[in-house]
Amino acid sequence: MTEPLSPLIHLIDDDEAVRSALSLLIGTVGLRVHTWPDAQRFIDGFDRQGIGAIVMDIRMPGLSGLAALDVMVAQGVDQPVIVLTGHGTVELCRRAFKSGAAEFLEKPVDDDQLIDALQTAVRQHVKSRQRLAADRHTRERYAQLSAREKEVLGLIVAGLTNKEMARALALSPRTVETHRAHLFAKLETESLAQLIRGYAALVDDDLTIAAPRGQ
Repeated sequence: MTEPLSPLIHLIDDDEAVRSALSLLIGTVGLRVHTWPDAQRFIDGFDRQGIGAIVMDIRMPGLSGLAALDVMVAQGVDQPVIVLTGHGTVELCRRAFKSGAAEFLEKPVDDDQLIDALQTAVRQHVKSRQRLAADRHTRERYAQLSAREKEVLGLIVAGLTNKEMARALALSPRTVETHRAHLFAKLETESLAQLIRGYAALVDDDLTIAAPRGQ
């Protein structure tokens, strides 16, 4: 099995000296760095599926950092963005955060402050991707249930006993137990608490979609 690559930091700055100095600094904590001389080339060429963070100067020729932030938000880019500026103002800071920046740092950047911000951003991105993956797997497992198993699951979430479910569905208790065992296996859950915690929201979504308008 191939080992996953370490997080990648995208560094966008039109000043070559800044790119060189910051890439060396970031590399000292074991993070990989890809440098870009302008925001447009970065927007056109970076891997949106990768894990990591983005460090970007806010004032650059061509596409500015703020404009690039707007493009990334519109495209659904989820890597955290740390904005750098040599001309920090309260208004610029406000606009950067409003545009989706995770952090706003003034040049010359304090080394420890940048590293701390990057490590925090990377940890948050890893957790965010893990949550998305878990949600996707949960939905995939739920989609494997038959219509009857989804009915049984809905009644389990509602707190009904096997006998009550049997009456509600006009089935024998033994048949309900069979459906219950099958759905526990398909959903890969070992306890009632785990089942409810993982799937109650999906049951509610199904009920909302199925409900007639006006109800």
